[in-house]
Amino acid sequence: EVQLQASGGGLVQSGDSLRLSCVASGFNFDDYTIGWFRQAPGKEREGVSCVNSPDGTTFYGDAVKGRFTTSRDNAKNTAYLQMNSLKPEDTAVYYCAATYRQWKLCTRDLPPSYAMDRWGKGTQVTVSS
Repeated sequence: EVQLQASGGGLVQSGDSLRLSCVASGFNFDDYTIGWFRQAPGKEREGVSCVNSPDGTTFYGDAVKGRFTTSRDNAKNTAYLQMNSLKPEDTAVYYCAATYRQWKLCTRDLPPSYAMDRWGKGTQVTVSS
C-alpha cells in the first residue's frame, strides 16, 4: 500500500521548536521530490518547503525561510521538517506530499499542490502566543 504518514505535530509556545517526520512506504522514495504544505483554518493550502532526491536540494517559502529546515534520509524513507522559532501564524495542519522525478519544481520555487502525486494525512501544529 502506498502511504505517506506525517507525524510530530503538537501544541507548543511561541519561539519553541518542533520536528515533523514524513515516513513513506509502498513506493520508491528515492525517485520522489518531497514537499511540505500547510493549511490553516479558513485559509488555502500553502507550500512550506521541498527537498529533492538524491542531492537533497531544498527550497523554502518566504514565510518560513530562515526558521524551518527540511531534509530527508532516503535510507529510512523519511523526510523531516525542523521548525524553529515558531510563531502563532505557523498554526496549521501540516502535510507531506511526493511528486515523481519533478526535481525542477523544487529549484527556484515550491511545487504547486496539483503537481504532487501522493499525499499523507496531516499533523496538527498549534503555536500559542
